[in-house]
Amino acid sequence: MLKMIPFLDLKKNNETYRAELIEACTRVIDSGWYILGKELKCFEDSFAQYCKVQHCAGVSNGLDALHLILRAYGIGVGDEVIVPSNTYIATWLAVTYAGADPVPVEPLESSYNINPALIEAAITPRTKAIIAVHLYGQPADMDAIMDIAGKYNLKVIEDAAQAHGAEYKGRKVGGLGDAAGFSFYPGKNLGALGDAGAVTSNDAELIEKVRMLLNYGSKVKYYNEEQGFNCRLDELQAALLSVKLPHLDIETQQRCRIAQQYTEGLQGLPLYLPSVEEGISAVWHLYVLRSEKRDELQNKLAELGIATMIHYPIAPHQQNAYKEFNQLSLPIAEKIHHQVLSLPLSPTMSQSDVNQVIAAVRACAV
Repeated sequence: MLKMIPFLDLKKNNETYRAELIEACTRVIDSGWYILGKELKCFEDSFAQYCKVQHCAGVSNGLDALHLILRAYGIGVGDEVIVPSNTYIATWLAVTYAGADPVPVEPLESSYNINPALIEAAITPRTKAIIAVHLYGQPADMDAIMDIAGKYNLKVIEDAAQAHGAEYKGRKVGGLGDAAGFSFYPGKNLGALGDAGAVTSNDAELIEKVRMLLNYGSKVKYYNEEQGFNCRLDELQAALLSVKLPHLDIETQQRCRIAQQYTEGLQGLPLYLPSVEEGISAVWHLYVLRSEKRDELQNKLAELGIATMIHYPIAPHQQNAYKEFNQLSLPIAEKIHHQVLSLPLSPTMSQSDVNQVIAAVRACAV
């Protein structure tokens, strides 16, 4: 009987740190302080150091991280923000929440990330920022993006929700642009046990504004400078993240090993395998291949006990949430969304698990 290979076993992942996680929970409970306390400050300092940036502000989730950055930079109604056409919808939603208009730009098929060569043509007098998504754990071409931004005096915001620890030409994501938004959703490479996120930046003024906005627009309790939000990262999640952060690099090495084995083991099949651009250290949040017979392949793998997922089945511009974009033709993103399939990839996968996935894909992708 074939072993069932789940796409991601979060219980197994967190079991590795069970004792430490319970200790952290107990410490928070016993402290009697659950919002904006020592645990948050400790994690913020540690994550800033990890990303090699000066500042980090913990927030409630990755979407709020991007939204608060835009708000803090004064981007809103009447403004445009360039976004990838190929991304999770949260990237677009952050722009919409700020009151600005998303302007999609097609990706490179090789990396799935925004194509810098197409950005300049999308810039108008209303453009205020570019959101560069490091999709699936591979950084976008930040030098090219920053050059364009400098030419037009635009802010560059990294959507690093899937790229904790990834490097671009020796520099960690989170400090490559003006600011970055991270997600610590439980399934991320650095995952909390609930929703959580962070903003990182070397811009002290931005971080001060973000801290105010995330706490009802208040710097001093009960005195509100602006109409802010409640987007705080609570003490419990901060404490749990502090437990897991020191193990992130080791888990990333395990992800990279599995990804390399997939790439080597799936050569010669009628599939488009992911590739990593030169000078990039990807962290393999997802291993996403493409197949012209994606649905058939997914069904066959399920019959062999291999759970897969589609990241993502519908491009943002084709979603009901963005009906005003539904008639827009973005053929590269549309093709990618019709072909992508994510294989199981977790630092707790055994060698036999990896071998079983490779054997199943080789049996099905014919």
